[in-house]
Amino acid sequence: MVSEQRKTVLIVDDQSTARGVVRRMLERASYRVTEAQSGEQALALAATSAVDALVLDLKMPGIGGIETCRRLRATPRHRMTPILVVTALHERQALTAAFGAGCDDFIPKPIEPVVLEARLHSHLQRAELYLQLERVRSSLNRYLSPRTRQIAEQYSESGVVPAPQQVDVCVLFTDIRGFTQLSQDIEAERLFALLSGQLAAQVDLVYRHGGYVDKYAGDGIMAVFEGEGRALRSCLCALDIIAQARRASREAGERLVAVGCGMHQGPAVIGNIGSPEHLDYSVIGESVNLAARLCGFAEPMSIIVSDSVQRAVQGGAQLRFDRPRSVVVKGFRQPVTVSELRRAS
Repeated sequence: MVSEQRKTVLIVDDQSTARGVVRRMLERASYRVTEAQSGEQALALAATSAVDALVLDLKMPGIGGIETCRRLRATPRHRMTPILVVTALHERQALTAAFGAGCDDFIPKPIEPVVLEARLHSHLQRAELYLQLERVRSSLNRYLSPRTRQIAEQYSESGVVPAPQQVDVCVLFTDIRGFTQLSQDIEAERLFALLSGQLAAQVDLVYRHGGYVDKYAGDGIMAVFEGEGRALRSCLCALDIIAQARRASREAGERLVAVGCGMHQGPAVIGNIGSPEHLDYSVIGESVNLAARLCGFAEPMSIIVSDSVQRAVQGGAQLRFDRPRSVVVKGFRQPVTVSELRRAS
């Protein structure tokens, strides 16, 4: 349904009598009305004023109706604004050009109020539904990773759930140390603000280095890096996360920003998990599990990486690997060789 808020319609016609006729029709239908006597004036009004729809005459001196329509459609602001052109039925060539320029519909002369109102209402309703969809999509972007959003859009078009696929990934887990203790020492509102700010900074760094956040894990994140140079990008991202946490720690004086990171590179399965009613598109497998476990070995402000990550970035001048050792990892039969990642001096 079209919103109960009154919509503003811009009438564009060089004839004041014609504008007056349309104005009276629209005002009787409870629309707000504004007028322009030329294409130039219409473009200026549409750029600076709230305009929900246009009723546009095709034959005007200067910038005609077709060019006015084309220029409006070229602006993001009016990409979906309903544009109805007024023309005589025998002007088929002009009508074809108007649709080519992006108009939504036409109103034949002489204008019948019932036709004008019905078509205008229909196109305003369609435009509002589109805006509602865009608002929902914008909101979902804040909650879904780009990969999950892409899969959801593909599913909405095809109705087919994509099959799982195995890919080589580098997985980075972060964890804020001392969070449980800190939650007992400061008020919840302050705690939440600090946690949210720190995670937001981590997410920004992940996307800056070409990864994506698969999920939030309580007081940390799980980030995935795919493609060429995934291990190096993941390492640089982790180093930047630690550097950012040190800056935040100096500024805020809170233990909340003491971060530990764990990282592993290897094969994983990416696909849908869950029930048909509620699916999660995620990365699963041994590589993910190991990265999560290694995060548990990391001291505050340190990064623990597996030997597969170290081998993948051999020769990286920006990186240094210290304290190589074997550790026994819960759930893994063999000891795992790990080292501590630092930025080269």
